[in-house]
Amino acid sequence: MTRTEQYIAFKTIVIREVLRFTRIWMQTVLPPVITTALYFVIFGRLIGPQIGQMQGFDYIDYIVPGLIMMSVITNSYANVVSSFYGSKFQHNIEEMLVSPVPNYIILLGYITGGVCRGLSVGVAVTAVAWFFSDLSFSHVLVIISTVLLTAVLFSLAGLINGVYAKSFDDISIIPTFVLTPLTYLGGVFYSIDMLSDFWQKASLLNPILYMVNTFRYGFLGVSDIPLLTSYTIIVGFILTLYFYSLHLLNKGHGIRS
Repeated sequence: MTRTEQYIAFKTIVIREVLRFTRIWMQTVLPPVITTALYFVIFGRLIGPQIGQMQGFDYIDYIVPGLIMMSVITNSYANVVSSFYGSKFQHNIEEMLVSPVPNYIILLGYITGGVCRGLSVGVAVTAVAWFFSDLSFSHVLVIISTVLLTAVLFSLAGLINGVYAKSFDDISIIPTFVLTPLTYLGGVFYSIDMLSDFWQKASLLNPILYMVNTFRYGFLGVSDIPLLTSYTIIVGFILTLYFYSLHLLNKGHGIRS
């Protein structure tokens, strides 16, 4: 395929993925916004004043970046895993894999769709956050780069889950038993400085911790983790998952077998 033809194929996949979640925005975009608003009310307005400040900031201001990032993570992941498994279930993914479209174009199309949904929800949640907190943007480039990298990372993770899933139940196992615990234990609601030495070291094994702290640094200018360390780990995970995802598509794992 020529570059122009590859671009058309990529654009077609992206348009399909974007239309897929925008047409049912009341099921894909609105629920996480409402859920996050409840977090702001309960943890920010009701519990926050009892906690006071954390690292020199009001508690609600401290948790806002983590809540935004949590919505981006879950929605980037959910968009790709549901879409890819749906294509497997309907047996139309085979049509793309046997077409002249390179597998990396298919992969990039799904990733872009997941990123679009993650960013859409993230922007909506940020708009809601302004009703509860006086948001500040200390380092805009850090905010943009972190949210993009995170959305890419969990879009890739969602595709891998979709490849291995054998039923609709399988696409909910990882989000329920792995992604949700890691997110809640990733420093969204607290600083790891509050933990004992053992649990601080254990928390460093959680990749979401690095994303949440880097994103928080972009808003507030504070982080429990050095930025260089965070970016290195995030990019390392992206490269690992990208090449593994491409390997699965090339092999046709769970599709051709």
